[in-house]
Amino acid sequence: MDDKALVQSCIPLLVDWCRAVRRPLPWRAEPTPYHVWVSEIMLQQTRIEAVIPYYARFLDALPNIEALAAVDEDALLKLWEGLGYYSRARNLQKAARIVMAEYGGELPREAAALRKLPGIGDYTAGAIASIACGEPEPAVDGNVLRVMTRLLACADDVMLPKTRADTAALLRAHYPRGEAAGLLTEGIMELGETVCLPNAAPKCGLCPLNTLCRACLRGETERYPVRSPKKERRMEERTVLLLRCGDRYAVRKREGKGLLAGLWEFPNVPGALDEAGARDAVRALGAEALSVEPCGEAKHVFTHVEWHMRGYRVELHKELPGFLWMTPAEIKTDCPIPTALRYYQKKL
Repeated sequence: MDDKALVQSCIPLLVDWCRAVRRPLPWRAEPTPYHVWVSEIMLQQTRIEAVIPYYARFLDALPNIEALAAVDEDALLKLWEGLGYYSRARNLQKAARIVMAEYGGELPREAAALRKLPGIGDYTAGAIASIACGEPEPAVDGNVLRVMTRLLACADDVMLPKTRADTAALLRAHYPRGEAAGLLTEGIMELGETVCLPNAAPKCGLCPLNTLCRACLRGETERYPVRSPKKERRMEERTVLLLRCGDRYAVRKREGKGLLAGLWEFPNVPGALDEAGARDAVRALGAEALSVEPCGEAKHVFTHVEWHMRGYRVELHKELPGFLWMTPAEIKTDCPIPTALRYYQKKL
């Protein structure tokens, strides 16, 4: 059986399997284009269990595209606080404003039109088009690539865009329309998340494709997917300064470009400073520290860089200009602090 015939044979099996066993996730209860869009953006780089409470809070505050387009950016980022990759939230709002201006407040149905919106790539466009609109469009992510390369015993490097594009084209040629389109998209995702596992032995005995999967039949599931090695992250050391005057702490908004753009932060400087170095850093800001007290070390891993942080709680006799001075309760309520610095927020 060639690849095309094999994929065609698997589609009804996946659709039926998904209808029978798929998990009752919140965004599946009412899969409108808006709900699918928000959930898929949140699920990028984030575990399902972590997304569920964020999804509920987000929809409570912003139940439709009109509300998303109109919300203040700081309020939007506060709703996103803790999910990370904040450009996702900003792109959601940029796209919502375009949809309000150019599409009458309704997301387009076709994947080609969806791809033109900020933050919507091939995968998200395929998910919205198939799940919410019943269009015959695949959504190819890491789970789908793992399922497909094992099914086909395909040794192409899944880190290459060509492999993703070839997989999408092969699926698209056989994709159904209507409800089955959404079930197929969810079914391949579900299979990759719960059965055809990454970094663990796949549960081939539970797989609806186990009599057709070439890797399973050959006992070679561990060979796939083939993946070129990732680049090593660079490591950066930083010192975080919790500047306090009375019951208020200094915070500032980061610039609108680069890492953690537009989010709020505690003052921090490059390097792993000792106590004397921390006093010098405060002096460079224009003040003399009354006291400097270590408040712990933390690490945060971004996609391409890893921060190793050392923190100090610093008492000042006056508030420095250039910062916003707020109580811990005000910071918690009003300032979207990035996950990288949440450890120090707990030290206020």
